[in-house]
Amino acid sequence: MNEFELRILDFIREHLACPFLDAVMPVITSLANGGIIWIIAAVLLLIFKKTRKTGFSVALALIGGLIIGNLLLKNLVGRIRPYDLNEGIEILIARLSDYSFPSGHTLASFEAATVLMIRDKRLGIPALILAVTIAFSRLYLYVHYPTDVLAGIILGVFIGFFACKAVDLLYKRFKS
Repeated sequence: MNEFELRILDFIREHLACPFLDAVMPVITSLANGGIIWIIAAVLLLIFKKTRKTGFSVALALIGGLIIGNLLLKNLVGRIRPYDLNEGIEILIARLSDYSFPSGHTLASFEAATVLMIRDKRLGIPALILAVTIAFSRLYLYVHYPTDVLAGIILGVFIGFFACKAVDLLYKRFKS
């Protein structure tokens, strides 16, 4: 499987790499370092009563993803990063010290984008576009395999969906 996935990453590098994307992709990926853009979004949403429920949902999703993806799955699977397997690759960002599976940047991005799509499509559509771009940046930068990103997308959608349901139940319980 790794060989096929490395071929996909090599294809991206050979056919899409250019100075513009080499400059832009590290910036795009950095927006999700530590989930920062999504944490900021959750805090901003929590400030206003009208969007507080959405903010709680984003926050819960991010916490769930941190526990499931970064603390459990990354350590259970222990998958090395593609640039460690293909040592001839020079990457555009600093080497990472954690494991590759699943992509935490993608996971957090799709958790938040899923919540925002469910709660308010006007916020969800730009969030989804950003999430897709962040996910692609992880491939472009050669720091994740395609299946790492795919797992981040799938987990992110599920966790985002369940975070919305959990917050809905909590709101119902405390309103009655």
